[in-house]
Amino acid sequence: MGTSSQRLQTLQEGRSPGAGKRRGTSSHVRPQRTSEEAAYLQRFGVNTAVFERRHVIGGAAVTEEIVPGFKFSRASYLLSLLRPQIYSELELKKHGLRLHLRNPYSFTPMLEEGTGGKVPRSLLLGTDMVENQKQIAQFSKKDAQAFPKYEAFMDRLALAIDPLLDSAPLDLEAFQRGSLLQRLKSLSTLKPLWQAGCILGAQLPQYYQVLTAPAAKVLDQWFESEPLKATLATDAVIGAMTNPYIPGSGYVLLHHVMGSLEGVRGAWGYVQGGMGALSDAIASSATAHGVSIFTEKTVAKVQVSSGGRVQGVVLQDGSEVRSKVVLSNASPQITFLKLTPQEWLPEEFVARIAQLDTKSPVTKINVAVNRLPDFLAAPNTPGGQPLPHHQCSIHLNCEDTLLVHQAFEDALDGLPSKRPLIELCIPSSLDPTLAPPGCHVVSLFTQYTPYTLAGGKAWDEQQRNAYADRVFDCIEAYAPGFKGSVVGRDILTPPDLERVFGLPGGNVFHCAMSLDQLYFARPVPLHSSYCSPLRGLYLCGSGAHPGEAE
Repeated sequence: MGTSSQRLQTLQEGRSPGAGKRRGTSSHVRPQRTSEEAAYLQRFGVNTAVFERRHVIGGAAVTEEIVPGFKFSRASYLLSLLRPQIYSELELKKHGLRLHLRNPYSFTPMLEEGTGGKVPRSLLLGTDMVENQKQIAQFSKKDAQAFPKYEAFMDRLALAIDPLLDSAPLDLEAFQRGSLLQRLKSLSTLKPLWQAGCILGAQLPQYYQVLTAPAAKVLDQWFESEPLKATLATDAVIGAMTNPYIPGSGYVLLHHVMGSLEGVRGAWGYVQGGMGALSDAIASSATAHGVSIFTEKTVAKVQVSSGGRVQGVVLQDGSEVRSKVVLSNASPQITFLKLTPQEWLPEEFVARIAQLDTKSPVTKINVAVNRLPDFLAAPNTPGGQPLPHHQCSIHLNCEDTLLVHQAFEDALDGLPSKRPLIELCIPSSLDPTLAPPGCHVVSLFTQYTPYTLAGGKAWDEQQRNAYADRVFDCIEAYAPGFKGSVVGRDILTPPDLERVFGLPGGNVFHCAMSLDQLYFARPVPLHSSYCSPLRGLYLCGSGAHPGEAE
């Protein structure tokens, strides 16, 4: 999830940056995320330095001890969408990265009365298809038979789209207005599209519908049971100010099958030591090749020469870093509306950047507890040891797709959802290094919460706590005793996510993953090839193709 502070990677010739003026050849403005590009650039012989606004590297992929003894993945909390080649090329395992794959991976308890002495039902999904079908058959035997076909259908679409994630979109600017050589080069970007078409073949119309239709419509064509549909629908709305009944939400259904870990397609996992350990591994790889990394260094602006080319950056303390190239991992809004002098950007481009949809429904709550949540649908053992469902993404208030829709409707009225959509994760169930013995860290990714409350009111401490209390009340209904187990919490509303991590509007993708802001329209049409209108300034964060929660 998310991104963070303002961080600048400066590709230098010679010395590392100190005080005053510094000379170099290029720089990489990355107000958020990790040091991947710096590691790659240094490996290719370009001297590189990274400037991070916060005291800790990693943007939103950080581990912070908010409550003494408890280590939280404070923003981003699950790993899957990091491209596989990065693991091998940057040798992240060699640099300390350890992963915990989750199997099972999804648990949806029902809020219902048990019958005949039985506990309430629940839906547990993992990599064993036979077991998945048994679980689904509790709600619909027809759906149990359809589920393997649905997974195969979505896997095929993910396989077709996967090469597009590693390729630059078609450069329409070069194709339409460039030289003959530039036009010929731009044609190479059509290859992944052609490959995708070949994979999808005659079923292309059906797959086109998945990308453009409401997720609810897609799921209704496959299934009849609401618990299954609502569980799958969470993938279509996670982090987005949308609901399963809005066209285009079907595209994000792919997220649960598009990622991979340890060669397992669709796998999501925890990073040992929290998400900050991923950033540390990338930073270790980068520094091993000579990259310099500086924390608590805020980039104030991009410097531009009289000839209209990047010539470096200025830090908040007044220091100058001379360079010919700047790579920005900040959001498009921060990069082009705050850091870059407006007179060097076309008015139409600036207007389009200002109009980007950055609405976010997310409030992230990090919780320290002194015992595992004890769900009515899957009671704990007498000793309180973690059970398989504790390692899952635990979906609450997800018995019916209409519940998701109603939660969304509340936010449209400027109100935090009465029954929020809650994704509860307990990474310490697989990684005991995160909490004291017998204790656990709980991540609550909740929605829907508006950026501005009804009547134009801003969030204050009372409203933050009232919303967190409402979330805890919901959890208490599924797992009695949860509220009594809480020893500390950290509440991050959309404005907090923006303030702390630099996420515009609190949006974990920098801007919405809607069809009008994807592929060659990301961040805006004619500027999707990572180049900006300003020579030497490049965009490489989540606001660029392919877009992802960092």
